[in-house]
Amino acid sequence: MKKHLNTLFVTTQGAYLSKEGETVVVKVENEVRLRMPIHLIGGVVCFGNVLCSPFLLGFCAERGVAVSFLTEHGRFLARVQGPVSGNVLLRREQYRKADDPKTTVSMAANVLAGKLANCRTVLQRALRDHADKVNVQAIREASSGVSLCLERLGRESDLDSLRGVEGNAANLYFGVYNELITAQKEDFTFEERNRRPPLDNVNALLSFVYTLVMHDVRSALESVGLDPAVGFLHRDRPGRPGLALDVMEEFRPFLADRLVLSLINLKKVRGSGFKKSDSGAVTMSDETRKEVLVSYQNRKQEEIVHPFLDEKVNVGMLFHIQALLLARALRGDLDGYPPFIWK
Repeated sequence: MKKHLNTLFVTTQGAYLSKEGETVVVKVENEVRLRMPIHLIGGVVCFGNVLCSPFLLGFCAERGVAVSFLTEHGRFLARVQGPVSGNVLLRREQYRKADDPKTTVSMAANVLAGKLANCRTVLQRALRDHADKVNVQAIREASSGVSLCLERLGRESDLDSLRGVEGNAANLYFGVYNELITAQKEDFTFEERNRRPPLDNVNALLSFVYTLVMHDVRSALESVGLDPAVGFLHRDRPGRPGLALDVMEEFRPFLADRLVLSLINLKKVRGSGFKKSDSGAVTMSDETRKEVLVSYQNRKQEEIVHPFLDEKVNVGMLFHIQALLLARALRGDLDGYPPFIWK
């Protein structure tokens, strides 16, 4: 399980990855920049003009290490992976449960309960730690509103109603997200969530970190034998990893949104590290992107007490633990799926 803590991010344009024995070798202009044993790697993510040898791709597939290819700015392109692990009985149970309306609503409600509870905790932590720097009244009202939405989840009986509750909670949460930014206000102002493309620096950071979380969640689901394409809240759509999007929801506020706030408020990223194109799309510089990747990897090394297991684990292990709990819930070993709720 420990290998899920390590993702090899390759951002240097023109880099070439190859296999040497049991190691992955990264070369730039024929100079070796990195050698890493395969057993230390949980996944490889290549940004932009990064090449991999066919032998390395086969080697990674055999060892269960997925290789993802993104554009230089973080848009997902493709993924190379070996055979899906796990047994067919688990996946068949997943498909049956996804076709059952009652189970689908129950699973979706649990996922959203984790997301909304974590959104509320992000707001409450801001009140606790930065009461002298934020609009206390606005954040309290948003937190109370999210709490009401959380209570409503258990009373809804169909997916559309659940999505409506989620939409209301998201409007309340992101409506005060700008209040949580306490530094560099002139360069980092958040008005609303936008994407494809992101239109401001904050949204550029959010979209990029969401991509990183998606990679780790998808890898964790595949590692326990689940099909990342068949979800409950996010229904089937060609090319969309519905189940990965489901499980990702509970990690958005806790991991991604908080990391973006830390990067801005601690001045680890600067406004000069972003560029707006003629179309209005905002992209990050290479240095900024690398800072985000390093900070993300460091955050995954931090320890936290898992609320369901009541054990200390690294944040990077949470994806795999939730995937295991989801598999147990689908098999019927648990009464329901226990989402990750940050306390």
